[in-house]
Amino acid sequence: MDRLDQVLDSATPLLRRAEDVLELTGAPPGHPVWDHLRHVRLMPADAVRAVAGLRPAAMSEAEPELRADARVCVEAAAALPPPGEWEGEAADAYDDQRRRAAAHLAGGDDSLDERFEATADLAAALHQWMTRTRDNLAAALTEVLTSAEAFTLTASASFPPTSAETEAAANLSSHVLRTIADDYAEAEDLLEGSRHLADPIPL
Repeated sequence: MDRLDQVLDSATPLLRRAEDVLELTGAPPGHPVWDHLRHVRLMPADAVRAVAGLRPAAMSEAEPELRADARVCVEAAAALPPPGEWEGEAADAYDDQRRRAAAHLAGGDDSLDERFEATADLAAALHQWMTRTRDNLAAALTEVLTSAEAFTLTASASFPPTSAETEAAANLSSHVLRTIADDYAEAEDLLEGSRHLADPIPL
């Protein structure tokens, strides 16, 4: 259990309260929360639950397995026997195929071992990003739980909500959504830089 798990249950009712206010009144015109809602495309509580669903441990477990697969490719390439004393056209054809297979397995930019290593690097980077994203959100939720906006939203529940409650809901939601949006922008850059991993390896 990390910091996000510890604070999630306490923060969720407050986020739902903020959502209820915004659904009744809307945010003030021009408030930054509108941009964050368009970017994240989730209301605060659902956006927080999406981050809470990130599992860094899965990436951490995948990395050594991928690096082990890369080593298997290198070992397999090295184990392919040369023709030895075998000579002639058939031997030459075999050796050509052996070299091609070895290059496919290991050593080149498009080889299997390099693809496994690059994927392991991505898994490591995603592990770091998920851990950092969860920590950042936990810090943001801790801040909103002790904020003046939280007091305004929980001290009373007017119907319809007052302008102070509307402003508090918008400010609180904006802070949480901005934190999530900033971290997800980093993930988009990371995945964009790894898009080539989805391309087939030439044979």
